[in-house]
Amino acid sequence: MQTKILGLCLAALMLSCKEDTKNEVVAKREIKQYTIEQFMDNEAVGGGSFSTDNSNLLVSSNRSGIYNVYTIPTKGGEMTAITSSDSTSIFAESYFPNDNRMLLSADGNGDEIDHIFVRELDGTIKDITPVKGAKANFYGWSKDDKHLYFGSNKRDPRYFDVYKMSIDDFSSEMIYKDESGLTFSGMSNDENYFALSKSLNTNDSDLSIYNVTTKETTKINDNQSGNSAQDFSVDNSTFYYTTDDGADFSYLMSYNLETQEKKKIIEKIWDVSGAGFTSNGKYMVVYVNDDGKNAIDVLDTKTMKPIDLPDFGDKSITSVGFSDDEKWMRMYVGGSNAPSDLYTYNFETKTQHKLTNVLNDDINPDDLVTAKVIRYKSFDGTVIPAIYYLPHQASEENKVPAMVWVHGGPGGQTRQGFNSLIQYMVNHGYAVLAVNNRGSSGYGKTFYQMDDLNHGEKDLQDCVEGKNWLTRQSEIDGDKIGIIGGSYGGYMTMAALTYTPEEFDVGVNLFGVTNWMRTLKSIPPYWESMRESLYLELGDPFTADSVRLKRISPLFHTEKVTKPLIVLQGAQDPRVLQVESDEIVAGVRKNGVPVEYVLFEDEGHGFVKKENQIESYSRILNFLDTHLKNGDVSIDGATETTEIEIEETN
Repeated sequence: MQTKILGLCLAALMLSCKEDTKNEVVAKREIKQYTIEQFMDNEAVGGGSFSTDNSNLLVSSNRSGIYNVYTIPTKGGEMTAITSSDSTSIFAESYFPNDNRMLLSADGNGDEIDHIFVRELDGTIKDITPVKGAKANFYGWSKDDKHLYFGSNKRDPRYFDVYKMSIDDFSSEMIYKDESGLTFSGMSNDENYFALSKSLNTNDSDLSIYNVTTKETTKINDNQSGNSAQDFSVDNSTFYYTTDDGADFSYLMSYNLETQEKKKIIEKIWDVSGAGFTSNGKYMVVYVNDDGKNAIDVLDTKTMKPIDLPDFGDKSITSVGFSDDEKWMRMYVGGSNAPSDLYTYNFETKTQHKLTNVLNDDINPDDLVTAKVIRYKSFDGTVIPAIYYLPHQASEENKVPAMVWVHGGPGGQTRQGFNSLIQYMVNHGYAVLAVNNRGSSGYGKTFYQMDDLNHGEKDLQDCVEGKNWLTRQSEIDGDKIGIIGGSYGGYMTMAALTYTPEEFDVGVNLFGVTNWMRTLKSIPPYWESMRESLYLELGDPFTADSVRLKRISPLFHTEKVTKPLIVLQGAQDPRVLQVESDEIVAGVRKNGVPVEYVLFEDEGHGFVKKENQIESYSRILNFLDTHLKNGDVSIDGATETTEIEIEETN
């Protein structure tokens, strides 16, 4: 996406020394332990669309227990609730460009069938994409501010066509019809150029420009590579995209739409992960995936030099957004030990305003742990990056148990952001090593492709080597190490307990795949454009690949599981079906192994309701306290296995 590696090692060494010193100082005072209710009383805020007069921001917040939509004054003040749902989460999309109407989105309790809604000036809310079973995604506003663009698969569940909708009467017309999996990836302001992408595999994709006037489609990339559309210039002359053609990491390129000339614009030692212009083109925002965290440059497009941004010390600006007149910028600022707060900044007055204080006042920030990046060698010499959280109370005299954390994907990345569950576990005395095993994104395409067609094998060994790294740390009790993960990480948890049954002492599986053949056959129809890519990486369940897929599917080998297990699942999950968890629990229970099963009737792929997060996180900690910290790994049935269903509240 040799000098760099040396620099990273030196930086890691310096950070390690600083962290060790900090831990020695902190250990002299008592570290308060917080309840899950206190941790979940933190607030999560997202979005931030400016009103047409810049007086307010439109945001999403889970302060009510689930996500609802709020407004907050640009210079700070109380939030005003716009929606008050107590079941389905509702998210803010945008203010309308010329009035205070609002665009909102929501699905059906985690089923991922999103619709777009308008909140009128009188407070009424209307579904403007009401086709049952069809997804709708907001793409943006037209340059004349009279229309909005959205994608929908209402014509064909496999593909997303692009529609242009009047914001006066909400009538719409199709302006791009996808019949071949050429996915819409952006459009010029004059609607004459469409960026279209075609997935070749999970890393590589072709990128093309369709000219509406000439009806010609021109492929941009010359070689098979990872290409991603970013933005068009405001004057419709230039297209910007990222590519890793001829390199291991992605860099930013420009493409002249008239002459077809290409130029390299920005290249870093990490992936340039995104770029885009503000409304009138005064600024270009560039995102870089810098060793697992966002690094942001806001460039003055006249000079292409970064402007000065506010300094937040040991916290980072994780995302930015701008008002249409480019006079205001909103920023999210946080870190691994601090959930992101929302700020605004005025370019004319040079003043900034903190709009939120999302960390619960009961929690002392000094009791939370700052993650550090470490690296270790795997079984074949491959260097594996990981993010390490060590409890303040850990020492050589007070060794602590640990968990290997595996991200989702495949192809995801654990990043240096705030994670409530990780901080909750660490606060209660568990070290966490978040492994970015081979196949993770963010570390170059060579590393990314290393797990293709060997999932549950070499990437699993990377996790085992992560456990081995933990056992060598003087503060860790090497006899008490478990594994935890969600989605693909949940699969890795089950693979670890199945194929390396003596390596980990417990497993925590959050909605993990256990039967690859069923999962790959049952992927949602709107994933059609990437179906072939998934099959190339994981295997085609309709071919001879099914033999290997069955071999690496834990469901068919449950007799090997001997360590305590907890499984958590959402009944509405369209990606990993509930039956995956039902069957793995039934299979492992036959072994007399302690198993807990937590099923939420009103959640999908990931738990977004606070009451469910509180229940799931507390159940995980209780499970770890019983079976890891206190060492109860009996398989004689003496440990009670329970199942809980949280009914949806209407």
